[in-house]
Amino acid sequence: MSGYQVIARKYRPQRFSEVVGQDHVTRTLSHAINKQRIAHAYLFCGPRGTGKTTLARIFAKCLNCTDGPKSDFPEDDPRCREISEGRSLDVIEIDGASNRGIEEIRELRDTVNYAPSVSPFKIFIIDEVHMLTKEAFNALLKTLEEPPDHVKFMFATTEPEKVLPTILSRCQRFDLRRIAAPQIVSQLNKIAGSEGIQIEESALQAIARGADGGMRDAQSTLDQLISFCGDQVEEKDVLSMFGLTSRDQILRLSEAIVQQDNLSILSELSALVQNGKDLGRLLSDLQEYFRHLMILKISKSEDQLEGLSETELESLAQHSKGLSERQVLRLLETLSETDYRLREASAKRIAVEIGLIKAADSLASKSIDEVIRTLRDLKQESTPPSEAPEIRQAAPNTPARSRQTPTTPSTKINTPPQKPNSSAQTPAINPPAAPARAPKPPEAAQKSRSPSDIDLSSLWRQLLQRVSKENPFLHSYLIDGHPLEINGQVITVGYPLSQIDQMEMVDNKKNHLSIEALFDSLGYAGLKIRLIKSDQIQPLEKPPLPTETKLQAYSSTEDPKDSNGINDPSHSAPKVPIDPEEFLNDPLIKQALEVFKGRMLKVESST
Repeated sequence: MSGYQVIARKYRPQRFSEVVGQDHVTRTLSHAINKQRIAHAYLFCGPRGTGKTTLARIFAKCLNCTDGPKSDFPEDDPRCREISEGRSLDVIEIDGASNRGIEEIRELRDTVNYAPSVSPFKIFIIDEVHMLTKEAFNALLKTLEEPPDHVKFMFATTEPEKVLPTILSRCQRFDLRRIAAPQIVSQLNKIAGSEGIQIEESALQAIARGADGGMRDAQSTLDQLISFCGDQVEEKDVLSMFGLTSRDQILRLSEAIVQQDNLSILSELSALVQNGKDLGRLLSDLQEYFRHLMILKISKSEDQLEGLSETELESLAQHSKGLSERQVLRLLETLSETDYRLREASAKRIAVEIGLIKAADSLASKSIDEVIRTLRDLKQESTPPSEAPEIRQAAPNTPARSRQTPTTPSTKINTPPQKPNSSAQTPAINPPAAPARAPKPPEAAQKSRSPSDIDLSSLWRQLLQRVSKENPFLHSYLIDGHPLEINGQVITVGYPLSQIDQMEMVDNKKNHLSIEALFDSLGYAGLKIRLIKSDQIQPLEKPPLPTETKLQAYSSTEDPKDSNGINDPSHSAPKVPIDPEEFLNDPLIKQALEVFKGRMLKVESST
């Protein structure tokens, strides 16, 4: 019994080839030894149980082995055995947590002056070096920067951010990674075979999942399970001992969340709580599952999903077909918020229940961008192309066209109600404008038109209307321009001197390409735009804000025009309320209620 060693010590790597999951470190150190490029200070940092101190000891063996330095050495080398057993006089290990003061560092500075006894180098390994005080670090600076040729420093820490930058700059830093679950499973399987233990593959995966990338944690867990179960270890033993959740339970709970089945969510969660499962670990497992789903949605491939069973891959593939990327991201965000709140919650079960139900509900919610996009699509479907409202005047002193078909709310907003019988008696005063063209098939849009056939004013209005939908930012600057002429395949657009800034915002390669693409979609392939400044052009008169236009449209019962047929904002008229029945029967309102599964509670007028 006195000679028993725990698995973590018994199977500790003794050479670089035995280290698992840190190939980037072992390869670099081996090459440095072979090429005789050995630095004087090294820093190994990373999570617990990933091999920081182990690598420092192996490196010390390579430097101080017989006939060294060598990247490999015999197993029976006496110097290496002394280092492994902690008996070497030339390899000194110091615990930074208990020797953190300036006095200990002063003693170390005095020791470095003594030559090694039998080895090529005197090596100092300081574990948890971040625990040293600031004064101790400062006392070490000079020695660390210019040590004697026979002295090498090796530091290990889990918190490199606490190490002074002046220390970091004097070391070669190696960041150790968390060890992947498949590598942990493979190593544990070898250890179990050497110990004569029969263990299920699912049990090994559960141990690796609970180790969270730490080999030492996984080995300690296996050691404890062997003491608990004997020579036969099953998955249920791992789950019951450490409060872990089985993969089948995670899949069932994930399915309930995706199906938005709140009753199944509460039932599954209740069963897990009764079996003593760790709720924090449960949330981490759920986040890991939906992270795999996000990776599958983005990459469209299973290549990056390593260590998953066939059942998990089938479940991920099925859920990937029914969920969008935005839904998965919202779900992950909700689970992350629940995990954060769980740390401070007094009633942890209630916090998890609320979080999982909110995660399921998030799949049915829509972001503001999606709502706006859906409403825009509904408006485009309900409005004929010939009656698409013009958002803003394009050419100076060109009044808006009047329309006589107030059938939808959008028509009401853009066209003030007319006087009774006024449309039959009053001729149109506005100059005729070219009607908006219906959408063209793809083959027609590719045919370029002759410049002589182009109505510049009409084309400019079409362009502004299309830009307002595709790029409102560009539209806000392009609308200040004045179409002057068309020469060949180039349209010249002028800006007044007071609006040079607007012209500069438009005049770049990206916007020119966007405008040329819009010309192409309108049937004018190859047409380009040229921007100039001119002192002969007056700035456009700004139209009223959209809110003012809506108020005028809903409040006017008479055509607010003066004797010249121009809109007169100062002309007041009696106001009439909105007809609730007509508003509710509007096709656009009906489609919006159907899409968002809403209902109209009350229709109110601003009058």
